[in-house]
Amino acid sequence: MNSLQRLLQLGLTLSLMLLMSILWWAGSVAVRGLGEDLIGSRLEHDAESLLAAISFTGEEHAPVELKYINPIYQRPFSGHYYVIRLADGSLQYSRSLWDQTLELQMVGLGSSVRWYAPGPSGQKLLVWARHYQKQGRSFTLAVAEDLTPLERPLSLFQWTFAGLSLAALLILLIVQQRVIHRSFKRLDTVRAEMQSLEQGEIGALSQDVPDEILPLVQAFNRLLELLAQRLNRSRNALGNLAHALKGPLNLLVQYLDSKELDDHPRLRAQMRLQQERIMKLMERELKRARLAGSGSPGHLFNAQQELPDLIEVLQQIHRKRQLDIQWQIMPDTPTFGDREDMLELVGNILDNACKWAKSTVHCSIRGTDTITITIEDDGSGCSEQEMKQLAQRGTRLDETVEGHGLGLAIAKDIVKLYNGKIVFSQSRKLGGLSVTITLWHSHQPLHLNRDE
Repeated sequence: MNSLQRLLQLGLTLSLMLLMSILWWAGSVAVRGLGEDLIGSRLEHDAESLLAAISFTGEEHAPVELKYINPIYQRPFSGHYYVIRLADGSLQYSRSLWDQTLELQMVGLGSSVRWYAPGPSGQKLLVWARHYQKQGRSFTLAVAEDLTPLERPLSLFQWTFAGLSLAALLILLIVQQRVIHRSFKRLDTVRAEMQSLEQGEIGALSQDVPDEILPLVQAFNRLLELLAQRLNRSRNALGNLAHALKGPLNLLVQYLDSKELDDHPRLRAQMRLQQERIMKLMERELKRARLAGSGSPGHLFNAQQELPDLIEVLQQIHRKRQLDIQWQIMPDTPTFGDREDMLELVGNILDNACKWAKSTVHCSIRGTDTITITIEDDGSGCSEQEMKQLAQRGTRLDETVEGHGLGLAIAKDIVKLYNGKIVFSQSRKLGGLSVTITLWHSHQPLHLNRDE
């Protein structure tokens, strides 16, 4: 069970059930004890009345003057009984016992005891006994009373108490559920902010949260700030490095055009080739920074918002060619993938299409659970053999198809990162190269550190 709300409700429910059970048991025991104490007190009073009615006149038995005792001891099986045990062991029973007997326990001189004993007709008796001395004679007097009349109201009390306890338990559970629900509802704000953060609408979580999760929110915001700082430093470092290298490379170009290398045309050609590759790498890094733009890490890619801005950047990069870059996004397309990943993925493929297009580039994004990105141009396209090489997994594209270079290589690496699929084909609509990318909306990237 991963839900804290359900776990808390379960724990409180079990605690309340245990508490109500303990209260019911304690109440039943207390009421029973109170009833038995009252009966025991009554038995002591009856014993004093019987003691006053006993008179020894020299006979072997202890005559009880019946006119001084309660008549209930004369009615058979009335539930009220007494037994007198003399010093010689002889017993004298009340008439109410009729032909039944009652087992007596040993009682010390001047002491009294109380116990339960079976009685006539299945009665449950509470017996109170005490050892007395009267008129020079010692004897034990035991008085008993049937507890059956006590059982009926006690059972009624237990059932009534159980019903009231159950009703109270249900009310407490309802109140508990509402209190817990209202307490956890404050976390809905955090959940909504997390979604807004994922959509890129906010840059940090609000700290107006319960004290229990405030340290977590603060740590999360610090992590977001740290990631954003690292991302900006990385972009700035790449851009600064590329700009810093431009000066020395321009000097190198001048050296290559000097007369000293006229006698070494092959060396000049090789050096110029390497210089052009370095320039392309620098332009690529500068272009990556321009395509990614600004933003915080961890945001999802919103095609409706991001694609028009991305296309505007590409039109500025290729403004001399006056390309017609068309785009289409289905209205039900959700946000998907990491924003930086998707900008780099779509941006590099679109940039490659713009390089080879004659006049028109088309980009479409559609899907819900499965996202399909299709980018095609009206350029010369690729041969069947070249497209087979493009589709080979694990192959660096800049080493297979001349001209398509690192842009498609980066795109292929990102698609691999998301366990997606990329297909190269001939565009039926425009005639050039068509690149179709399939991504799964619920899939997360294999790792987040792409700059290693």
